[in-house]
Amino acid sequence: MTDLPSIYSRLRSLVSTWRALAMVSLLGSQLLVACGSDTTRVEPQIPIVTFSESLNITNQQYTALRADNGAVYHTGGVRGLIIVRQNASTYFAFERNCPYRVTDTCARVSIDLSRLFLKDACCGSQFDLQGRVQGGPATRALRQYNTSISGNLLSITN
Repeated sequence: MTDLPSIYSRLRSLVSTWRALAMVSLLGSQLLVACGSDTTRVEPQIPIVTFSESLNITNQQYTALRADNGAVYHTGGVRGLIIVRQNASTYFAFERNCPYRVTDTCARVSIDLSRLFLKDACCGSQFDLQGRVQGGPATRALRQYNTSISGNLLSITN
């Protein structure tokens, strides 16, 4: 028959081993998280601002919005808006703040000189005229705001 002190000693040893394994496991998982690659890093979101903009698309400054895929800049949002006409009844309004590294002061999307896509010269990301990522480090589409057209008046809200 085994004596009680011997059993107690074995149990203490076993509990001590379990604690050590748990500690090693915990530290290992912390190291994996801390040393993760930059691609797993979560980028901050673009701040949400409340605004409501209206523009008369017949005004001279918006002539590009009279043709499909025409694009113009407008005030509103965080760093301004890019408005794109898809067709006579559908307009898109995108935030100019690039979704990649949103806090960088240069993270501002512009209309490419070719007028075929949108780009951020700061990080090199490119977006199509529907705001979807075409290339570069950005993985999220441009923030899109609500639009509605009534006659010649285009309303943009978030």
